[in-house]
Amino acid sequence: MSLDTRPLAIFLMGPTASGKTALACELSERFPLDLVSVDSALVYRGMDIGTAKPDAATLARYPHALVDIRDPGQPYSAADFRVDALAAMQRISAQGRVPLLVGGTGLYFRALQQGLSDLPEADPATRAQLAAEAARLGWPAMHARLAALDPAAAARIGCNDVQRLQRALEVIELTGRPLSELQRGGTTTPFPWRVLKLALLPADRRVLHERIARRFDAMLAEGFLDEVRALRARGDLHADLPAIRAVGYRQAWEHLDGQTDAATFRERAIFATRQLAKRQTTWLRSDYGTRLFDPDRPGVAVHAATAASLFLAGPGAAAPLT
Repeated sequence: MSLDTRPLAIFLMGPTASGKTALACELSERFPLDLVSVDSALVYRGMDIGTAKPDAATLARYPHALVDIRDPGQPYSAADFRVDALAAMQRISAQGRVPLLVGGTGLYFRALQQGLSDLPEADPATRAQLAAEAARLGWPAMHARLAALDPAAAARIGCNDVQRLQRALEVIELTGRPLSELQRGGTTTPFPWRVLKLALLPADRRVLHERIARRFDAMLAEGFLDEVRALRARGDLHADLPAIRAVGYRQAWEHLDGQTDAATFRERAIFATRQLAKRQTTWLRSDYGTRLFDPDRPGVAVHAATAASLFLAGPGAAAPLT
């Protein structure tokens, strides 16, 4: 058996509000690790409170690559992330350190490690057609259509996840092939790093739900709505931008548009965050080779550090590896 001489990397994953950032910082205290954010919202400047972005003191002590690298008016894609993350990992490895990628955006982790399939560009005419049909029939009916055409995609896309649902139907309209089939394309080139995958996955979903609600209330107390008001005051941002479609921001934007009262806004934002956590959990449970840790059990940091220590000790010491 040949020795795997690829440089090392660690993926630290988990649903929103599971404690990933705190554990990543703790691990970086113990090992020669540099942090890389894997979060589709943390890339945006000026979106701090609603994204639970680490505060300035934390970022000063534990720098995270790929935080605050885009203006909210500039869309950021999985393809953009892959380019930026690979460059960051190469810099870290060249310095003799180990990249620790931390976040909950599963699409970004998959794009990084598996590559991206050749999907068609967005087509405004097709999107307008689908939006018009949804206005007439409702998005649940559009989801039922997707379930008939692409059951695998429908199983992982909720009927209220309008952005992803519209994209899946758009791809079918443009190519005549299911999105799930096209996404299996990816790249055949081996990933340049040997990876240990760690994930924080609460055993009790109710505890995570309570944590999500408490964190959102803390965001409101910290001034989340004022943050969104400041974004709206710019005048160049709108509800269809990826940044504004982020969980919490979309609901806040609608509230400030007068579509919901304060209580409904809070309820919808917390519900959307819980749905996000559910999708993240489903993805993690299906990701082969991931070591799962319950963040609510004592000693989780010790167990994660032990896995990292064995992994860093040498090839094969911390199987399963990918």
